[in-house]
Amino acid sequence: MSTSPERIRVSDRLVIAIARWLASHISDDELRAELETADLTGLTPEQAEVMLELQNELDVGTERRLQELAARDALAAVGRRT
Repeated sequence: MSTSPERIRVSDRLVIAIARWLASHISDDELRAELETADLTGLTPEQAEVMLELQNELDVGTERRLQELAARDALAAVGRRT
């Protein structure tokens, strides 16, 4: 039985989206859309902050390698259980 997207925790959805983006399975726009629609209130302040930093890196169009660094920081922060 599969889990509907509404039942997946926001942190897990973000981890999946970021990992897919890092593996080039989704585009910048798709990751940006996931970040914009995610309810960050379920995250710790630190986790929400790194998500916003990643979103900012995507929005301003910095180099891919710097975006990837921000994505890895976000994975590390959100991957930690609260």
